Amino acid sequence: MKRNRPLWIVFILCIVGVMLVGCGTKEPAWDTFEGALNEKGFPVPKEANSTDRTTSNVAMDYVRYSMPDLKEKEGVPEPYRKAIEAWGWEEQKEEDSTNSRVYQKDGVIVHLTVHNGYFIVMIPKEKKASIKGLKTK
Repeated sequence: MKRNRPLWIVFILCIVGVMLVGCGTKEPAWDTFEGALNEKGFPVPKEANSTDRTTSNVAMDYVRYSMPDLKEKEGVPEPYRKAIEAWGWEEQKEEDSTNSRVYQKDGVIVHLTVHNGYFIVMIPKEKKASIKGLKTK
């Protein structure tokens, strides 16, 4: 019996450890935000991790953020939509989609797309040379 006692103690400690790790995962709080990498005026949850950024695309500048609890079919969570509006962004109601939204503020357009476990913040790039040419004429 005494030989089996250390094994039982290790077994119980392992079970308690697994329970603590499983209970330690939490859902996003949606209460603290910071500016996106590609548009500092657009809020992104502080808990989101930037996993990919592409600036070489001639049409879009996008940043991918991972958030494991996001579900594509549920779309943009309500607390996140409220934070975006609180930062002064207005949703453009052109498309009827739960996982993709378009916001505008001060002439800047931001596309927000939610997928399973991540979301993407995209900003269309403008042809600044052609715009300057039109303004000077």
